[in-house]
Amino acid sequence: MSHQTGIKANDDLKKFLGKCRDGKVRIVKISIENEQLVLASHKDVKSTWEKDFDKCITPLIEENQPCYLLYRLDSKNSSGYEWLFVSWSPDTAPIRQKMLYASTKATLKQEFGTSQIKEELHGTILSDITLNGYQKYKKASVAPAPLTIREEELQELRKTEVHTDISVDSKQQTLTGVAFPITQAAKQAIIDMARGSYDYLQLKINIEEETIHLVIAENISIEKLPSKVPEDSGRYHLYNFKHTHEGDYMENIVFIYSMPGYSCPIKERMLYSSCKNPLTDTITNLGLEIIKKVEIDSGAELTENFLYEEIHPTKNLHRPKFAKPKGPPNRGPKRMTKSQNAEN
Repeated sequence: MSHQTGIKANDDLKKFLGKCRDGKVRIVKISIENEQLVLASHKDVKSTWEKDFDKCITPLIEENQPCYLLYRLDSKNSSGYEWLFVSWSPDTAPIRQKMLYASTKATLKQEFGTSQIKEELHGTILSDITLNGYQKYKKASVAPAPLTIREEELQELRKTEVHTDISVDSKQQTLTGVAFPITQAAKQAIIDMARGSYDYLQLKINIEEETIHLVIAENISIEKLPSKVPEDSGRYHLYNFKHTHEGDYMENIVFIYSMPGYSCPIKERMLYSSCKNPLTDTITNLGLEIIKKVEIDSGAELTENFLYEEIHPTKNLHRPKFAKPKGPPNRGPKRMTKSQNAEN
């Protein structure tokens, strides 16, 4: 993102992006050079978008070098032609390059205009960004996502409920907790975070109104995260933890429930605990996928290593064999007992 890298489009690219909306250009390749977004190549329309797809995209791809591709589709909306945004980040590229391109993607989309981008396609191998790969992606995106075990249980629970209206605007008492409604500002911030606008959100319960409010919505580094945790009241936090794992750049949403011990009133502790599960369900329904949930007493716990270990716990492959416990000392020799058959 622009707040991280500071990389922006140079003047030549800005001018070209303004001209290419006339419909003559089929594809634009954009690279990062000298800390600027630059025009690397482009091709004009030759046939339909399906026939041009592989002919235009494949020759522009470099095996070990990330890039962005803007591919013009033949459909239109109120802003003009619709475009496919392709992010090429091969597994063989250097980690720094992959992180740089991932962090600058939002800037390019803003420079071009998000209203004209119909879909996004991410590729790590060439087959991901062929016409066949794009068609598979479209089929997968419209198919219903598989339910988790918890979602299946909630679905069965809702089927058995009678005259119960469950929504983010109504307070409900359920088996999983108390669902307080969240304010419109909080809902919008969650949606914006799912779109990549924020790295950090903080939410609080208004006990008198029995509603959940937005406190903070901003972009912060992991080093500043501990300072956001209050020492005298409970809070809910959402943080986009950006890191690398086994050579891959990753962004994972972590839900953090902070409660500073017993310094808070009992009612406050009970409400925050009871509202936690319904709130995370609402957040998921608003389009923000939570990868990990953690509970903390103090902001000092929120280090980079702590979040990394929570998301990628170390596996202990060494399993010691069960050792038979020793018998009590001085228990004497074993007793010999005769069976009844022997006595007879």
